Amino acid sequence: MTAGPFFRGHRVVRLYVLDLGLFEVRGGERVIGIPGFLVQTDRGANLLIDTGFPPSYATDSGIAARDGLPGFGRLIDFSARQTAVGQLALLGLRPEDIDLVVLSHGHIDHVGSLPLFRCPVLMTRTERADPRPSYFGKARPMVWPETVYHLIDDDTDLCAGLTLIPTPGHTPGHLSVRVALPETGPVILAIDAINRASEPAEGFADAADPVAAQASAARLFGLAADGGLLIFGHDPAQWPGLRKAPAFFA
Repeated sequence: MTAGPFFRGHRVVRLYVLDLGLFEVRGGERVIGIPGFLVQTDRGANLLIDTGFPPSYATDSGIAARDGLPGFGRLIDFSARQTAVGQLALLGLRPEDIDLVVLSHGHIDHVGSLPLFRCPVLMTRTERADPRPSYFGKARPMVWPETVYHLIDDDTDLCAGLTLIPTPGHTPGHLSVRVALPETGPVILAIDAINRASEPAEGFADAADPVAAQASAARLFGLAADGGLLIFGHDPAQWPGLRKAPAFFA
């Protein structure tokens, strides 16, 4: 276990699920919600986990087409309110109020608004070793923003109640998160280590390494076995019922 360098003495008190749009996968295979997360501590720190699609996609579908998004699917509900900045505004926050961005992996629905945040970014060393964010398929339209990167290889406690867990498989350097809340108890943010409840039975067909993905998923299911809330990355059945910002889990 690696000790976190940022928030010693802090304790997690609140978790927001951010609604970063709806996306139709591959011509109607399924419609998925795009989540991000904001964690707040008792000392006022704001930690953003993932950033959604580029905000330009909300105003110009031609940019998404140029970037190759139609090869993956299409945005069917993505407004200014559903950008990372728009969701933070619901909470009275701006990008400059974010103290740290935790990036789960480099796919476009997670990394798209990263350039808007000037704070440090924490991710796995393996994921950052990719010359560009992995976007989708062979498309690589983004570059890594110029900022301070803190890179981890192992489980890392950022503060009391917040543990980062490398979960390779979906991508080589994927990262999941465990949040322990005062009232709710443990919440496991699987992110794309488990896209949806059915994915283990389907053999993780979309994973870069299905064998590693199975092992990572098994670990996350184990962490949730004692009653923790497991939030999947993009589960069509779970998404509509999740409490979303400005509501929160405490």
